[in-house]
Amino acid sequence: MISPFDELPKNQANYAPLTPLTFIERAAYVYPDKLSVVHGAQRWTWKQTYARCRRLASALSRRGIGKNDTVSIMAPNTPPMYEAAFGVPMCGAVLNTLNTRLDAAALAFQLRHGAAKVLLTDREFSPVIEAALALLDDKPLVIDIDDPAWSGGTLLGEMDYEAFLAGGDPEYAWQNPGDEWDAIALNYTSGTTGDPKGVVTHHRGAHLNAVSNILNWGMPHHAVYLWTLPMFHCNGWCFPWTMAERAGVNVCLRRVEAKAMLDAIRDHGVTHMCGAPIVYSMLINAPAELRAGIGHRIAGQVAGAAPPAAIIEGAEKIGIELTHVYGLTEVYGPAGVCSKHEAWGFMPIDRRAERNGRQGVRTPLQEAMTVLDPATMQPVPWDGETMGEIMFRGNITMKGYLSNPSATEQAFAGGWFHTGDLAVMQADGYAKIRDRSKDVIISGGENISSIEVEETLYRHPAVLSAAVVAQPDEKWGEAPCAFIELKVGASVTADELRDFCREHMARFKVPKTFVFRDIPRTSTGKIQKFVLRELAKSAAAIE
Repeated sequence: MISPFDELPKNQANYAPLTPLTFIERAAYVYPDKLSVVHGAQRWTWKQTYARCRRLASALSRRGIGKNDTVSIMAPNTPPMYEAAFGVPMCGAVLNTLNTRLDAAALAFQLRHGAAKVLLTDREFSPVIEAALALLDDKPLVIDIDDPAWSGGTLLGEMDYEAFLAGGDPEYAWQNPGDEWDAIALNYTSGTTGDPKGVVTHHRGAHLNAVSNILNWGMPHHAVYLWTLPMFHCNGWCFPWTMAERAGVNVCLRRVEAKAMLDAIRDHGVTHMCGAPIVYSMLINAPAELRAGIGHRIAGQVAGAAPPAAIIEGAEKIGIELTHVYGLTEVYGPAGVCSKHEAWGFMPIDRRAERNGRQGVRTPLQEAMTVLDPATMQPVPWDGETMGEIMFRGNITMKGYLSNPSATEQAFAGGWFHTGDLAVMQADGYAKIRDRSKDVIISGGENISSIEVEETLYRHPAVLSAAVVAQPDEKWGEAPCAFIELKVGASVTADELRDFCREHMARFKVPKTFVFRDIPRTSTGKIQKFVLRELAKSAAAIE
């Protein structure tokens, strides 16, 4: 028997697929003349930004770009990067934001694997993009972003971005996705092996995480957000869409430097920002005269390696209240948060830093975050000692890995998303990472695959064995530390290995420290990385 409750149909009047694209339409409708985007001397209102996004969608559509076509963009935190978050999915396409720190081979892999039809590229990156395009048999349509704030580089494409927009309709009649499960973005993560995996996210998750950001932070209408977090990171943790919902001000920043940040904070009254510990370290250690004239408080989110006490205390002293968040590309950025308690504010700084440095609990609109025994899939005791794996479940979780069913199945085994991060559950139900099963090094907010670095080192003719682990670093949170065994009769210096690495990988992946010694192994020959991690912490071991 059918219940009368079930007889009520879902229809156009009472149901619409969730998508973050509706946020900008509302911002332009309700607050058309409110400031939306600031970039140097350039200013746009929400009405103007909405029109530019529609022009982009229209121009792409006129080139035959539609549902499930990939549009890639290589750009710093500038207006075109922000506009792409809306304009690309407005025509049904999938946005692929490229990591501006990658080398040509990695970029070529992603463009090829994602089958990019269009590439929007800032001329700052023309050398590496030109090299990446040379590695492709099927090249995308290239559109140059000719930012007046940048004078270097060359133009590689058919036309520049502004000319491309001029060919689009500012009244383009974009539609909501037919299904909120439709793909909205493609982001690559190196995972455990250095082979990039394409994380596919959906409109529903992007919408919910954008709103979850607001709830998680108590973010008010018309917040002024400084773009210190790269928009290529998990689509800026969904903050491009969050800022449209809040009808706030996006303050763009090509370079994350102390003076540029502090000038923007002062000039525009910045209220919110996000970043890795190094971002806040720059502000804390900046000369006092650069902070002159800034009297208001700022809300900051920090992710990556847990912020040390010096960062938390230093941020407090200069008026920044930090919230530690945790997540991965597969969960749209932060899906865990170290939600604060009033009582923590009365604790000494070291205890407060310990409490605030945990990975915490689920964000408001994520269904669950827990620590499970990966073998039994049962919760670990809340004893602060028993290790398990942090796992997520809910709407703010990826669709899966593009063209990689085995990795997708493995990631979702048992009905949970497996992060690979080993943690304990503390007595108050907050998770605390103890180790990373994948040996990924988080340096300045960037994930570095230890295996990728090791493979590069093995290519040097003098290297017999190499093992790379995370080493604590005051500036970056973590940095790669390489342990090297040399071939008999071979010799090489740390500087020579460093130069070799710089020739074969992005500079941020290059080990900061090289230690020449026998590498400890088990009886079966497996490298004991837990021993190396302890050695990397010891100044005596690396002198």
